[in-house]
Amino acid sequence: MKIYSVLAVIMLLCACSVSDDSKTAPPGVGTDACTIAGQKQYVLDSMRDVYFWNDSLPLSVDTGDFATPEDLLAYLISFQPLDDFSYIDLAASDAQFFGEGQYEGYGFSSRFETADDLRFLTVFVSSPAAEAGFERGQRILMLNGRTISDIEANEGVGALFAMPALDFTIRRPDNSEETISVAKGLVTIDPLPQSRIISLPGGTTVGYLEITTFISTADAAFADVFLAFQQANVTDVILDLRYNGGGLISTTELLGNYLGGAIAVNSIFSKTLFNDDHSASNRIAFFQNLFESISLSRLVVIATDRTASASELIANSMASHVDVSIVGSVTRGKPVGQLGIPFCDKILRPTAFETVNSDDEGGYFDGLPVDCPVQDNVLIPIGDETDPNVTTALFLVENGACPALPVSAQALQKSDRGRDELKSERGGPAWRRTAGAW
Repeated sequence: MKIYSVLAVIMLLCACSVSDDSKTAPPGVGTDACTIAGQKQYVLDSMRDVYFWNDSLPLSVDTGDFATPEDLLAYLISFQPLDDFSYIDLAASDAQFFGEGQYEGYGFSSRFETADDLRFLTVFVSSPAAEAGFERGQRILMLNGRTISDIEANEGVGALFAMPALDFTIRRPDNSEETISVAKGLVTIDPLPQSRIISLPGGTTVGYLEITTFISTADAAFADVFLAFQQANVTDVILDLRYNGGGLISTTELLGNYLGGAIAVNSIFSKTLFNDDHSASNRIAFFQNLFESISLSRLVVIATDRTASASELIANSMASHVDVSIVGSVTRGKPVGQLGIPFCDKILRPTAFETVNSDDEGGYFDGLPVDCPVQDNVLIPIGDETDPNVTTALFLVENGACPALPVSAQALQKSDRGRDELKSERGGPAWRRTAGAW
């Protein structure tokens, strides 16, 4: 089986959507392509063609050694330690997530505060978790009657979050406890859950915007937010990307236009670079001055180790043109992105390109450094006036320096302890699915 101009096919598909449901077989192959053997061969051929690190792949691979295309992919990416991002998903789920912001799940994200202290980070509006009364900061004590420490000592909470229904025993901040049975359902993510305009005592007007993920349903909402910012003469913006694992490059570039179009029109926003075999497909994104673009002077990004890919791309690209500061902690570290290659009823999303800013700066696999370290407090609502990330960001805007906080930067180093129920959905972590797709 031979790949015929795979990248060209992908680029055409991804210009309009992240998948093409009309395709039931890989392009250019026979009717047996959707056998397990055919799928494995197609994954191998695709990886040899468009994978960003295709020169790291073994010269000889026997696809018969692997039970599924997913097993084969896991083997292939094991030769590149930097790649924790490539994955295979169901094409329908992929299109539903990126196009409509929907997925089947419970509707929350979570984080370990200590080894057995698992807390809700976010709960999506109208989700099964929200209808069950779950809220940010509540502690998950047990799942199906088992303690978190017992689950973690065995299969891990991710395995249970993959189940279609669970009994959650939770403890609220007031120490009351309750066990609630919850079944998975259709979750619709609001990509822009909140925005507001803040007037500082010195006369500076600040725009605050929380973005949960870069998906196409955010595109229209951006225009309303930035028109309000523009009318209020906002020149300083706080982007709350603390749990944003990335998303569509097209939506990220659109946000870049609203932020920088008025001050950097026709300048380079970012460069997308493919492997040496496809260097002719490298592309440059230029700022466009939109009707709602603002005259930005300072950008403050609220980040954690879950801030990845498209979220990092915004910070890195804008830093070439305006003053950019990061509040919170070091970001995830994903200066690369994936393409979507549909095959049969699945989609292969291999890491296929890197992004750099107009100064050719990229490669931040260790994350973007934090300027003002702040501990994220799950007991305080995101964006609240007492939220330490927000108060620090506002202090930075008003004073041009970080406040003196009793927070150790060493205590804010990246951790892999955090898990959420999205990580068990559709075969990969939330940031892996959403980060850097076209």
